[in-house]
Amino acid sequence: MCGIAGVLYAAPSRPVDFAILKAMGDSIAHRGPDAEGFWIDPGLGLVHRRLSIIDLSSGDQPIGNEDGSIQVVFNGEIYNYQSLRAELTAKGHRFKTQSDTEVLVHLYEEMGERLVERLRGMFAFALWDHKQRRLLLARDRLGIKPLYFYRDEEKFVFGSELKAILAHPGVQRELNVEALESYLAFGMVTGAQAIFQRAAKLPCGHVLTVDHASLGRPARRYWQLRVEPDERPSALDWQEAIRAKLDETVRLHLLADVPLGAMLSGGVDSSVVVAHCAGRTEGPLQTFSMGFQDEGFSELPYARQVARQFGTRHEEEIVTPDAVGLLDELTHYYDEPFADSSAIPTYLVCRLASRSVKVVLSGDGGDEAFGGYARYAHDLREAAIRRWLPRWFRRFGLGPLARIWPKADWLPRVLRAKTLLTNLSLDGGAAYANTLALCRPPLRRRLLGPGLAVALNGHGPADYVRAAFETVSPRDPLGGMIAADVATVLPDDFLVKTDRASMAHGLEMRPPLLDHELLELAARIPSRFKVQRRQTKWIFKQAYSQRLPAEVLWRKKHGFEIPIDNWLKGPLRPMFEDCVLNRQARVGSLVDQGVAEKLFRSHCAGTGKHGNVLWSLLVLARWTERYLRAETATARASRGLQTAVCKSSTLIDSARTR
Repeated sequence: MCGIAGVLYAAPSRPVDFAILKAMGDSIAHRGPDAEGFWIDPGLGLVHRRLSIIDLSSGDQPIGNEDGSIQVVFNGEIYNYQSLRAELTAKGHRFKTQSDTEVLVHLYEEMGERLVERLRGMFAFALWDHKQRRLLLARDRLGIKPLYFYRDEEKFVFGSELKAILAHPGVQRELNVEALESYLAFGMVTGAQAIFQRAAKLPCGHVLTVDHASLGRPARRYWQLRVEPDERPSALDWQEAIRAKLDETVRLHLLADVPLGAMLSGGVDSSVVVAHCAGRTEGPLQTFSMGFQDEGFSELPYARQVARQFGTRHEEEIVTPDAVGLLDELTHYYDEPFADSSAIPTYLVCRLASRSVKVVLSGDGGDEAFGGYARYAHDLREAAIRRWLPRWFRRFGLGPLARIWPKADWLPRVLRAKTLLTNLSLDGGAAYANTLALCRPPLRRRLLGPGLAVALNGHGPADYVRAAFETVSPRDPLGGMIAADVATVLPDDFLVKTDRASMAHGLEMRPPLLDHELLELAARIPSRFKVQRRQTKWIFKQAYSQRLPAEVLWRKKHGFEIPIDNWLKGPLRPMFEDCVLNRQARVGSLVDQGVAEKLFRSHCAGTGKHGNVLWSLLVLARWTERYLRAETATARASRGLQTAVCKSSTLIDSARTR
């Protein structure tokens, strides 16, 4: 696991300043504290920061082919590299290391950019073909590993994190107002967009090839999850297939030349992973948990129960309200505003684990694969009602009624008539986007600072969610929800959270439940086996009913969020007032502080429940102070406005998926 960065100039003979390349690498040194490496050609520079996991003695990067004409910098793990290596050796390729990275250059010689189709693992890499003067970027199918880029008329800059790109002195920090609205809507920057103009994320499951003359080429998709249920196997058949495939993928994920452990939240997914790890490590498996003083948020008793059952060496800590003091530290590592409050306990449990091991397995992905979120069961009931209502009635009857119905966010969701009426008035994809939203229109537009809304020019944050939802048959609403989560929430929220939190501590986190072969298997399981009689993740829980305690399998699902609603009324209150409501705060040029203050007073008085929205504003305020500090936020937003009104430049448009 590592950090990568580099630059390709439009002018083929332009020299690369080593000091700039070094600064880019230094900015992400936390991702690879063990070694650094560089490769410089005319017009091209690559830098690599290494976290040594496999082939500790000879795996430093960049790594090239026999004549050095192909060079690669790589972040991730290729779990099938040994079989690929044997295949390539049989074809005459010569290897000089035992690392998985070297497989990439030789596989590229055989297949070109199609090499990604043979890879099983998590990866983001940049490969330079000197003879063709061509740079290839690739990202794994699920987006486990990040890869950002920035391009203008004279250069293409890339890095594992935005901070590596920002270390290049020629990169401008012009605010992307569309990305800002997406953040306010979902608490994350979604899709290919980034928080700065001219910057973008390489979407998961895509490759991008650029050269000196064509810096603006579009990315190409090479993989997309297809939700295509197979009704032939029985429930027992599916359970057996799940166990067999997960046993295989956990075995592959345990490959390492350094100490290895597992995260153990006490939930189903991490418990299943620990069950498969048991007995496969030298000595007892090390497990790590994080809990809360508020028992309503803590899963520690269940984690301890699983640890005892499988004889792990278990460590745990408690998250206390003073943990919010980490907010500025998190803002540094996450680069973009990121409002998932579970980033705090995730960061802390990664810090705990990093003191003992360099690799941990996690349970991420099980809910998306097997239908584990409570919102799935709730929205399935809405979908059942929607099918019985005529479209004209939903649009012209329920739609207007939903708009005038009073909000009651303080009530349990089942009693929030406004949300129900809104969702019933919409088609399935739009309704699910509304479910996912932290801040819905028109409040979102009211929160945007004066003048910023005009720059949006019809931008709709929900469109990305809807497009993914609609890749699945309308007769399978659960399949649509899962497809939407795999395309948006998973890569842009959960995997961002775990990647930044783990790499901040030089820790590699591996999610075996996100093995693409396991996900493809799960996508063939009919939805009726995933959510059955309002029981989420039914087939997965049945598969492990003989191996895990019933109290762990069948209890109500917990999240990993901090008790943000209560903390905002208590320990976070002074920070919010100072950072968000202070008229001198830079965030005041991005959001309407008057609207924010009304929400905050309502929340503190108990007449409204706005914890998630308020937390997103606090995170945005701290991000603004750090990343827009060199110039007033107003000036930067103003410059970003001019570009956004024109729907961004052609270069940025070309970064979006076709």
